[in-house]
Amino acid sequence: MGLFGKKINLVAPMTGEIIDITEVEDITFAQKFLGDGVAIRPTEGLVVAPADGEVMQVFHTKHAIGLNIKGVELLIHIGMNTVELKGEGFEVFVEQGQKVKAGDKLVKVDLDLLKEKGYPIETPVVVTNMDDIKSLSKQSGNVTAGSDEIMEIKK
Repeated sequence: MGLFGKKINLVAPMTGEIIDITEVEDITFAQKFLGDGVAIRPTEGLVVAPADGEVMQVFHTKHAIGLNIKGVELLIHIGMNTVELKGEGFEVFVEQGQKVKAGDKLVKVDLDLLKEKGYPIETPVVVTNMDDIKSLSKQSGNVTAGSDEIMEIKK
C-alpha cells in the first residue's frame, strides 16, 4: 500500500466529451446520491473497461455495468432512464465475475436508437464506494475510449 495509499487511473470507457456529473439530467447522479465521478457525452457506442478489474454486476437490462477496480467500485450507467428499454439496443460482451483488462469491450449501445426514442445518452461513470476514497481528480474535454484518462483516484 505504501505511505501515500494507492493511486488508480481510469481511462475513458467511451469516446466523447467529459461533462461534470452535476450536469446530467438524472437527479440521482447529478446530486451524487450514488457517488462521485464524471459523465461522458458519447459520440460512439462502444463501452470499454476503464482499467484492469473484475465485472461485479451486469444489469439484466444491459444498460449498466458494475466493476471492481482494485477496491474501487465503479458504475457505468449508459444513458438516462435506459433501464426502460429492457436491453433493446444494447449488446453485452462480459459476464459477472469475469476479469477484464483496460480497453476490453464491455457493452455496445446503439446511440441513434437511444436518441430516436428520446433517451439522453450522457453516461455517468461513478465511484460508488466514496467512503473508501481519499481523493478523486477529474479530467475534462474530449476523450477517446481506452486511452485518455478521465479520473485519478487515491485510496
